Amino acid sequence: MIKEAIPVILDFMDINIKRNQLLKDRARILRLNMTKPEKKLWHDLLSKKQLLGIRFIRQRIIGNFIVDFYCAELKLAIEVDGGIHDNKQEYDSERSNELKSLGINIVRISNEHILYNIVSVKESLLDICCNSPLYQRGKTT
Repeated sequence: MIKEAIPVILDFMDINIKRNQLLKDRARILRLNMTKPEKKLWHDLLSKKQLLGIRFIRQRIIGNFIVDFYCAELKLAIEVDGGIHDNKQEYDSERSNELKSLGINIVRISNEHILYNIVSVKESLLDICCNSPLYQRGKTT
């Protein structure tokens, strides 16, 4: 009886390994081909711990999804929303619910806001990070 279950388990593991590799490959491609707003946000605010010394990662795999930017310390995902998201509202909602179920907060910023008002984006992100209970906890230890 156990011998019969082993191939099923191996098939399931094989599917997960292939899916994980596909996500890794996709994340790598997305990192290499960032949009102009993603590049601006990354270079102006998020890379090299520029924002309060907090580390952000680009194109992070979480579950079955890839988020644009992620801070593990604050459990904060930042999504850069462009025109493509206009047609993907149901998918974005499902994705947001899945991430929230993992305790991850999501901040969505429009392309236009990043390109034309980066100072306001910085102020908003500073406010979000500073008011995070996880940031406050890290400051006291």
